[in-house]
Amino acid sequence: MVSLALCIGTVGTALASPLYPLYQELWQLLPSHITYLFVAYMFGCLATLLFLGRTSNRFGFVRSLQVGIALVTIGLILSAWAPTALYLGLGRFIIGIASGLITTSAMLGLMNVVPDSHKLLAPQLSSIITAIGFGLGPFLGGVIAQFAEQPLVTPYLPVIVSAIFCGLGLFKLKQPAFEQQPFSVYPKLQTPDAPYQAAFFLVSFAAFCAFAGFSLFASLSPSFVQDILPWHGPLVSGVAISAILIISAIVQFFARSVLPATALRWGLYALLGSLLLLGLCMSLQWSPLFFVSDVLVGIGHGLSLLGAFGLIHQMSQPHNRAAIMSSYLFIAYLGTIVPIIAVGYLSDHFGLSVGIISFCMLIGLLCLSLIWQQRKVLTF
Repeated sequence: MVSLALCIGTVGTALASPLYPLYQELWQLLPSHITYLFVAYMFGCLATLLFLGRTSNRFGFVRSLQVGIALVTIGLILSAWAPTALYLGLGRFIIGIASGLITTSAMLGLMNVVPDSHKLLAPQLSSIITAIGFGLGPFLGGVIAQFAEQPLVTPYLPVIVSAIFCGLGLFKLKQPAFEQQPFSVYPKLQTPDAPYQAAFFLVSFAAFCAFAGFSLFASLSPSFVQDILPWHGPLVSGVAISAILIISAIVQFFARSVLPATALRWGLYALLGSLLLLGLCMSLQWSPLFFVSDVLVGIGHGLSLLGAFGLIHQMSQPHNRAAIMSSYLFIAYLGTIVPIIAVGYLSDHFGLSVGIISFCMLIGLLCLSLIWQQRKVLTF
């Protein structure tokens, strides 16, 4: 049930990605407006991490999951029947709050319910389930929207029904005994002990790059694939987005025995290669480069997050793991906001190609910097 809740929470966040061109045509939106809709849910996630990051430590992971599933259901219903972009943005913001609650509480929940003999695999399991959920979302949305009579309503319905049944199932779970901690909404981002400080920020910004790479494809690829690929429609963009995270999940499964530092390093190399090829693709308008870039960003996403989750687990203890995980996710999720809004702004004023090539250059330089720093910082 914990895994199902985590999967549904992530499916709901990515479901709308292949629908953005339809919303853009319906409401005459600019590229920047699409990026605002995409990052609305990330602002909800960040609000949760800032103000509600210690919810699981106070009320337990079961209660937090119940609230998260209830909120994601409300957000999906509002998105399905949104009359304007403002209502859609509000729905995605609520989904973001739910996603933040579900992600942090499910990670702690898996640590509690996984058998003792497999405790070390809990971080990898959480990462794999998250990737599967994010991958299923755009695929499901794209397939249904391609053939449905109401492509902006019907894709949400199966997930709404699944969330309701999942919520009912969660209410049958009993909360295992845990040490309750004081609850406060006062923002407090906690980092690991001093010996791990530099490694913590390196790992967090590696995840920043991974989320930024995926978010570019999830927010604007439905727009720019129309100029690069000969096929069009929600199904095409949904498959392109889903492929990234399905590949990410497969890579994480088969690389789960790889040392976290090694996985992180090769993940950064793959992300760098993907950004270089995507930049060339936008310059040359050559579609094969897009496919290779799509595969590489999936590999980079999977390896980077697999290594990051494992390293964060090594840097933290049970009493501070939730707070440190919230801090890590706060930095990582900024990658879905700051670079994507910048791309939207540049695309409005200078064209989509300029915005995407600029993104590839800047995030690529950050990946190079992190690869260079890793040899000095990751010594444990």
